[in-house]
Amino acid sequence: MRWIRFTHAGRTAYGVLDGDRIEEAANDPFTAPEPERTGQTYTVAEVRIEAPFIPRTFYAAGLNYAAHIREMAEKHGIDPALPAKPDMGYRAVNAIIAHGDPVVIPRDATKVQYEGELAVVIGRRAKHLAEADALSCVLGYTIGNDVSERAWQASDRTFWRSKNTDTFKPMGPTITTGLGAADLDRMETTVRLNGEVRTRFPTNAMLFSIQAYIAAMTRYITLHPGDVLWMGTDGASPDLRPGDVVEVGITGLGTLRNPFVAEA
Repeated sequence: MRWIRFTHAGRTAYGVLDGDRIEEAANDPFTAPEPERTGQTYTVAEVRIEAPFIPRTFYAAGLNYAAHIREMAEKHGIDPALPAKPDMGYRAVNAIIAHGDPVVIPRDATKVQYEGELAVVIGRRAKHLAEADALSCVLGYTIGNDVSERAWQASDRTFWRSKNTDTFKPMGPTITTGLGAADLDRMETTVRLNGEVRTRFPTNAMLFSIQAYIAAMTRYITLHPGDVLWMGTDGASPDLRPGDVVEVGITGLGTLRNPFVAEA
């Protein structure tokens, strides 16, 4: 099932997306996993698609794909160092935008790049989960584009600008529920720049799995409904320019598409 958050005639609601039609729900996926269907329907063209939710806490896996680590190390002329354990960081919710919204490139930015990522949506409170049970707290999955300014990333110790500048975190377009571990193994992430495939990798080919991250995190941190965990990226990105359009597609989840524009 694909939950979508949308605005029509000044009112924001959740609904279920089927093709290009949305059936409005009286509830949201965090209060009840099954929609309370109202019978009111819209086409996608009739509504504004919103970010599927604003996370309670926004977590981000660090360096979770081997090829990405090797390519970044090569660019900096250093030996690659694969992490020995799951490493978690945070992102800022001010940076979240929806499918279709523009990513604004600041005037003084010089090296803006994409990172297509699987985003894990937490649906129930979780503490001290074992890996075998870790997916039990997952509501579903969506898509993220962890836009990064690499020159700032090299100089800002906390990544406060490089990762969290306004509009740098497109997310959506939907939350897909009802998926299991086997579905994760079948996923492929594809990133297109201006319609051309530039990055493609098996989504679940992570150094540390979703289950490993959740088990490690919940030893110390309580996860709550509405938290999100972005799982990292593979491959490398070219430097982006105003006028570029980036599409991140993940098998079974759809496509997140955003244009990049210059700061006014």
